[in-house]
Amino acid sequence: MRIARFSIDGNVAFGVVEGDPSDAEGPVLDIIKGHPFAEFERSGQRIPLNKVRLLPPVLPNKVIGIGRNYAEHAAELGHEVPEVPVAFFKPSTAVTGPGDPVPYPSFSSELHHEAELAVVIGRMCREVPRERVQDVILGYTCANDLTARDVQRRENQWARAKGFDGSCPLGPWVETELDPSDLGIMCTVNGEQRQLGRTGDMVHSIADLIVHLTEAMTLLPGDVVLTGTPAGVGPLNVGDEVAVTIEGIGTLTNKVIKRG
Repeated sequence: MRIARFSIDGNVAFGVVEGDPSDAEGPVLDIIKGHPFAEFERSGQRIPLNKVRLLPPVLPNKVIGIGRNYAEHAAELGHEVPEVPVAFFKPSTAVTGPGDPVPYPSFSSELHHEAELAVVIGRMCREVPRERVQDVILGYTCANDLTARDVQRRENQWARAKGFDGSCPLGPWVETELDPSDLGIMCTVNGEQRQLGRTGDMVHSIADLIVHLTEAMTLLPGDVVLTGTPAGVGPLNVGDEVAVTIEGIGTLTNKVIKRG
């Protein structure tokens, strides 16, 4: 099931995405009663997907990123593969949605794309045992862990480099019925392939990450865990259109603009 969050005529709601973009009439949204973090009913009220504005599929209390979770990516930046997951935070103000413009940070001259599979938490949880990890996950979406690489090197920590406004595009929706163990991940810039990898190459699995993180903190419904990026990260410029495509989910597209 694909669950999208959207706005139409000033109203915000969740809906189940039905149909395929290749269909003649295109996909539609069946508006749901309530929210996806509890049992819900479909209203039967359907709206063409092209008549709404898609929003970030969730509004997380926190986004937790995982660094260097693909060996080839760690190597391309000159780092060792970490023995335990390296975690960092992005604030809620970093989150933006599919199709939203991403302002180039004024304090950086080296903005990089990082295509990632994002895990969306479905229920409040802490100290999750490995065998219960799937029970706390609502689903999965595409993410772009935008990074001011020069700031990351210069400041030797990641708060500003990865937490600036608009640095966490998410979308286009949450896929709830998906095996994330070996999915293709691709990033293109202006239609040119930059990254191509598979989630099966993660150093630490999704189960590893959830167990590790919930040893230390409570995760809330709607929280997001970014699972790391494959090799091939590189620069973005004002005017570039960057797209993250994940097998079984869809494509997240954003355009880089000059910060006003």
